[in-house]
Amino acid sequence: MTGAPQKDAVFEIIGAEAKGAALILCEHAAHAIPARYDGLGLTPDAAISHAAWDPGARDLAVYLAGSLDATLIAATVSRLVYDCNRPPEAASAMPGKSELVEVPGNANLTDAQRAERTETVYRPFCAAVAGTIAGRQHRLQSTAIITVHSFTPVYYGETRETEIGILHDTDTALADAMLRNTSKVSHRTIHRNQPYGPEDGVTHSLQIHGVAHGLPNVMIEVRNDLLRTPEDVARIGDELCAMIASALDALGLQSEGTGHA
Repeated sequence: MTGAPQKDAVFEIIGAEAKGAALILCEHAAHAIPARYDGLGLTPDAAISHAAWDPGARDLAVYLAGSLDATLIAATVSRLVYDCNRPPEAASAMPGKSELVEVPGNANLTDAQRAERTETVYRPFCAAVAGTIAGRQHRLQSTAIITVHSFTPVYYGETRETEIGILHDTDTALADAMLRNTSKVSHRTIHRNQPYGPEDGVTHSLQIHGVAHGLPNVMIEVRNDLLRTPEDVARIGDELCAMIASALDALGLQSEGTGHA
């Protein structure tokens, strides 16, 4: 699996020629803030906190891509600059506050400033996904959209019981198929549309890259305390791969790759 972002690129593509059915997206893979935004006024701790990215999500996405012979498209810019899982009109696309973290550089953004981030971060990421989908369709390659995220164990002081969330929007097929395979990981606490759901505005990527193209789609959320080490990532990755591969087979999609490459 190879691939690296070019200078100033806002995304990276790993495994562009992969043969498996899964097309994996990781919108919150990085906490980098381009110099032109002057760190968004964040403290050093806030700039690398879960408010700025999804810790462990990129590592997990890379592992899944290697195991499933899948293509991965990952953002390389902090979601506090622009959250690529939100539409431009959403306030949360460039939030002034994320949980308890104030984001001074996002306060009172002008229309022109919002448009600049939309054009330089969001639209290139979406274009990369759309172009990849179009190429796969041209090759008659089966495609299922899988987005990979992580979430904090404690949110607004509340401890979260969920370990793995299987999220969906209007198309439930892939999520349903994965949830039918929870017996493969019976030791895990797995919930549908938790800790977030469509009502929280988290299914934008599923809508525009999956539902709009008639492609099966699912969003995977993993509690980030389960992704702290490479061993943790491999453990969760293998568990998810068992669920994903069975789900793809159940939907009649070609599932390549049976072990980590």
